[in-house]
Amino acid sequence: MTVLCQIFKSSRREEMYLYVEKSRGVQDVPGDLLGRFGELIPVMVLPLTPERTLARADVIQVLAAIEKQGFYLQMPPTAAEMLARENGRV
Repeated sequence: MTVLCQIFKSSRREEMYLYVEKSRGVQDVPGDLLGRFGELIPVMVLPLTPERTLARADVIQVLAAIEKQGFYLQMPPTAAEMLARENGRV
């Protein structure tokens, strides 16, 4: 399965991203989430397949969420995750 995915970043929260199927756009994203997300800033469009590697998300979970609910929300890393990344443990 290949999904052409549009990724947006939030104008309100650093490192928060929204993944949607490009052809459907944000029509399946709840209005309250869009309101909290702020301005949708386009980052990239890329084909997602189960074999693809993403930097901070499991592509299988992303694809499953897009298929089930129409979007995947990637939250900012926690303080512990950021510390681990800085120390080279991630």
